[in-house]
Amino acid sequence: MRRAAQERLSKIQAEADRAALTATEASSHARRLRRTLDVLPEGIVVCDEDGVVLYRNRAAQALVAARGADALVARAVEEVLADARYGVPQERGLELFGPPPRMLMIEASPITGGTVAVIRDATERRQLDAVRRDFVANVSHELRTPVGALAVLAETLADEDDLEVVRRLAGRISGEVARAEQMIVDLLDLSRIESDAPAPTEPVDVAEIVAAAVERVAHKAAEHGVAITLTPAADLRIPGRAGELVSALANLVDNAVAYSDPGQSVAVDARPDGDWVDFVVRDEGIGIPGKELERIFERFYRVDRARSRDTGGTGLGLSIVRHVAHNHGGTVTVASREGEGSTFVLRVPR
Repeated sequence: MRRAAQERLSKIQAEADRAALTATEASSHARRLRRTLDVLPEGIVVCDEDGVVLYRNRAAQALVAARGADALVARAVEEVLADARYGVPQERGLELFGPPPRMLMIEASPITGGTVAVIRDATERRQLDAVRRDFVANVSHELRTPVGALAVLAETLADEDDLEVVRRLAGRISGEVARAEQMIVDLLDLSRIESDAPAPTEPVDVAEIVAAAVERVAHKAAEHGVAITLTPAADLRIPGRAGELVSALANLVDNAVAYSDPGQSVAVDARPDGDWVDFVVRDEGIGIPGKELERIFERFYRVDRARSRDTGGTGLGLSIVRHVAHNHGGTVTVASREGEGSTFVLRVPR
């Protein structure tokens, strides 16, 4: 009898030990799962079948804290979870006006024994979508100008017999074709530069970069009556892509020439500054209003659209410069005063 009782006690103890071990393992798994969910950028909220919140990860706790605008998030999450309890997945967008403004997407789905909600910050995605829409709209608008001009000029040319007028119209057509072609080239350059990885450590000659950039713009400068003064570059080599650096510096020189008047000059210089090399382009042109300085590196942004049409620019040059600087671990800055000219500095590490 006593032996049987001892055996039963031993079995009960063994089962208790196994249960304790299982509980310990379950607790360890639960802690590991919580730690995993806490590092996710998305908010996670889990409810039981009665709608009682069982768990919120760290991101969800930050988003649904019941204060200010966040109280709206808490209420929206509760409503979406309540609707999902009927077995149909739910989704809702919530716009918070901030500051800073945010766009949240809340998705709730039924699970065994309850519901789960995922809260995503869609602010960056929404901004990227807006940038893409603006980019497409700007490209369409900018291409429509030369294409429309070509159509009008072609119609006029078809009905014209005067050779002098025909030559003049043909010259205008060539100009509009060149403008559209340059925009396509700039778009392809910008797309390639944006998709490139950081520049390799291949050494390139600074003097050759400056000479090649100035050579690209020399003909335009001569046509505009603008002199380019070039300070001989020191014997320097820097790591990077020669083609991108030439393109960036040429865009800075081209921009300086375009916004200078006949008789003025553009100075181009490259000089070492500690662990950096500065490519400096200085002009005596119309200058840039202080309030515009932060936006001039945006795609298609123009301070003076009327003058930009006259200069034939695509509005992409400074954006290309900014991306080249970024790819090379450098910066591009500008100092300018209206009526006194501008100085652009493309700085790259040595």
